[in-house]
Amino acid sequence: MKPEETVDYNIKVAWHAISRMYNTQAAKHDITTSIGFVLLNIDQENGTPATKIAPLLGLETRSLTRILRSMEEKGLIYKQADTQDKRSVRIFLTEEGLRGKEISRQTVRHFNLKVREKIPQNQLDIMFKVIGQITGMIEGKTLFDDFQLKQLRSESSTTEPRPL
Repeated sequence: MKPEETVDYNIKVAWHAISRMYNTQAAKHDITTSIGFVLLNIDQENGTPATKIAPLLGLETRSLTRILRSMEEKGLIYKQADTQDKRSVRIFLTEEGLRGKEISRQTVRHFNLKVREKIPQNQLDIMFKVIGQITGMIEGKTLFDDFQLKQLRSESSTTEPRPL
């Protein structure tokens, strides 16, 4: 099977193209795609618990910690102890963070508008359905329950030298 015939290859290529496109736009405003997605997921009025952000973005906690540190250094966010649960930290947007969130929002909306101008809704609906099914299969953690690795070529070959 050629790479371009596999499901994962096509999803990865599309996502990398989208990510590069967003990074190009974000760089114009001294942010990254990751920062933009975090900004979009922070509640403007009540802040967002730090522990809730990583799952929203499909990130590992370690990755989010680095992103939040960078965002704090850029003056996009500030942290504050939760008023109800002092063990929890909420992330709030600064004025600069609100500006970055609006830039990110407009960028995402523009991309979606342009895609929707070229691709009919019924095709997008099918894509959303298929992507949802693939995600469900992966999250179900049963994809490889019946997987049996076939004998590897190196294990099946003899140790005798092969003629040239």
